Amino acid sequence: MFLGVDHAGIGVGDMDVALDFWGRKLGFTELYFDYTGPVPGLEEITKSNSVKARIVMLGNKNASRLGPGKVKLVQRLDGAGAPPYPAGIGYGEIGLAEVCLHTVHTHEIFKELVDKLGCESLMVPLNAAVSPHNIELDIGYVADPWRGKVELIEWKGLWTSRPGKPRVEGVNHVAFGVSDMQATIDFYKPLGFVDQIFESTEFFDPMAPWYQVGRPLPGHHMTLHLAAQGAGIEPVRLTPLYEDCRGEWGHVGPMDFGIGVQNIKKGVAQLQSLGIEMHSEIQVLDVGNSEFKYVYFKDPDDQYVSLVESSY
Repeated sequence: MFLGVDHAGIGVGDMDVALDFWGRKLGFTELYFDYTGPVPGLEEITKSNSVKARIVMLGNKNASRLGPGKVKLVQRLDGAGAPPYPAGIGYGEIGLAEVCLHTVHTHEIFKELVDKLGCESLMVPLNAAVSPHNIELDIGYVADPWRGKVELIEWKGLWTSRPGKPRVEGVNHVAFGVSDMQATIDFYKPLGFVDQIFESTEFFDPMAPWYQVGRPLPGHHMTLHLAAQGAGIEPVRLTPLYEDCRGEWGHVGPMDFGIGVQNIKKGVAQLQSLGIEMHSEIQVLDVGNSEFKYVYFKDPDDQYVSLVESSY
């Protein structure tokens, strides 16, 4: 029924700049659609009946089992344009925290992005092993053009990648802040996110510079859950909780995600049987050679999350 995270939604201030970053620099060159027009079904979320945007859906030519997800670039064209990156974001506040890309040879990818292609470094790559399975990984961070967080990860202890040159493979997971970790895990488990890859309750020291000067560093509780298909989810619970940093839909940086389904009508019926509320009826966008069907629904923190069925 549910196919894991289909895509990470990323707000952008200038589509040409975004396409250069995500396409030329990160390898998301597989164009699924490029749509400009009204975006219905967001009335409850945006408190507006006239949302207009350019939406570009991109896949990575090197997509793999641990990097299967797409990116959906969104440039708001109504009102004052792209809403700003939410004030106060460090990491783990309620709302989307990052998009994570699976890579092969993370250190070399990072060096290429920062030293040769001019990307901003947010965390120099390091090697670690995460509990409870002691899975080895390499991890680093760069910023998108609006300082949204893009994680680069290679799950060395989870998957042996096919031989080849350093490469970005696609979206591995999206991370988002939550108010109740167990409620979030229980909510997403029936949606297919059943395989817990790691759990940590220790503050991750390399993230300390991301928090506002003078703000006490919070406690971190992080878990990562994968589905049988698609990308995964990483809920993050801060202690103490901080302010809501979901921002406006379409704000620059990571801002929403979509869970794939084979049949969206059956998917909605399944969610409703679980007592989950929809924000609208199913919406259908004519994106040229195909249709993009979606509906946003309410999770425990009312993240910007949708079901999506696509025929591309």
